[in-house]
Amino acid sequence: MVITTIADGVTRGFESVSDTISETLFEPVIRLGVTGLARSGKTVFITSLVANLMDRARMPALLAASDGRVQTAFLQPQPDDTVPRFDFETHKAALTADTPHWPDSTRAISELRLSLRVRPGGLLGGLRGPQTVHLDIVDYPGEWLLDLALLDKSYAQWSDEVLTRVQDRPEAQAYLAQAKATDGSAKLDEPVAKSLAEAFTGYLHAARDAGFYDCTPGRFLLPGDLAGSPAITFAPLPQPDRPPRRSLWREMDRRFEAYKAQVVKPFFRDHFARIDRQVVLVDALGAIHKGPKAVEDMRHAMTEILGAFRPGRNDFLTRLLMGRRVEKILFAATKADHLHHTQHDRLAAIMQALTREARDRADFAGAETQAMAIAALRATVEETIKHDGADLACVRGRLLETGKQAAFYPGDLPQDPQRLLTPAREGAKKWLDADYQVMQFAPATLTLKPGEGPPHIRLDRAAQFLLGDRL
Repeated sequence: MVITTIADGVTRGFESVSDTISETLFEPVIRLGVTGLARSGKTVFITSLVANLMDRARMPALLAASDGRVQTAFLQPQPDDTVPRFDFETHKAALTADTPHWPDSTRAISELRLSLRVRPGGLLGGLRGPQTVHLDIVDYPGEWLLDLALLDKSYAQWSDEVLTRVQDRPEAQAYLAQAKATDGSAKLDEPVAKSLAEAFTGYLHAARDAGFYDCTPGRFLLPGDLAGSPAITFAPLPQPDRPPRRSLWREMDRRFEAYKAQVVKPFFRDHFARIDRQVVLVDALGAIHKGPKAVEDMRHAMTEILGAFRPGRNDFLTRLLMGRRVEKILFAATKADHLHHTQHDRLAAIMQALTREARDRADFAGAETQAMAIAALRATVEETIKHDGADLACVRGRLLETGKQAAFYPGDLPQDPQRLLTPAREGAKKWLDADYQVMQFAPATLTLKPGEGPPHIRLDRAAQFLLGDRL
């Protein structure tokens, strides 16, 4: 164990020194992590960001682009040969087709390198020629990030917390009945272990669909090449008194520890520890629509996610990050195009309030944070319609299910975010004075002029916050 720790430390130290020398003497590299929970729009965000950095006519708030210092941008082979490439071309084709459709969502980690040829600004502009800045975008599921909290827990602690937390959820009742009927002190029977893991995985999928965000372990939802392996064939169980060796409980305990050691730690060591800018995408409108419980659950998830950006949170991360920290973190409420622009400030304020605890922790750790409302790809147009003698600020788009055009009024978000957060914290079953609706829109058919990327809302401001100082 000591040798492993020393070896990991030497390796990370060498990589950090190598990266620093390379960036200082040759070409700077920005490693941008993009994550979020399910259906938050990671794939669309990356596709639109890259497309709009390559064709920058819609990026006026990105100062290096608006003043002409970004001369060109082009895709290059990524530096990590063992990580799947983000399939930018396929995803862009889906969004710009004659009948556009949303691309497939993130299922595993992927990477893409975009290189920008940038002319220095200020006094350096007359002394130096253009410089190449590499943007390495790392796309990974937010569910994997939530697994960080498992590193501080034993199997017994995790089991007790999960079984207590889900006991009132309808989605969990079938699994809870199966777990209570299982004797953890009995000898390991592999079909029993497999049945428990499958039932628990079924609960996690149902909980995520119902709007819960505490759906860990993350690889149960997105197993990839781990599907069927012992590392994800475990589940939470009531702890028996003195479970014997080779019992079901002891084997579940062993597999839980294997999951942490062989799945969670390598992800943080090999990928997460190298990120220096991060965007966390949040479908806040979806949570609001699902009710107070979903909003409170999402607030907890945001706090858990920010734990990953705090070097020193535990000894493992302290050794892992070797003093390197994420410099900037953007919390972005997606799907702002589902609201009229008059409500965008309210959505941003809700996003700020939802992540207040999480942002305070990150600010304390030295990271600069910001929250905003964005739409990486604008799928609607705005219009005002008359209803009962009043003007309603609506959006119009192509419905995902039918393909027909429809105007939509989602309801007024409150000016004070605490109108939502307070009942959520107090465990309210539903909103008392409002009903917030969500409509599923398909992407709009695009007609792009030369030099234009896809239409968006505040993607240029997001890029300026995340990248502007390095360009």
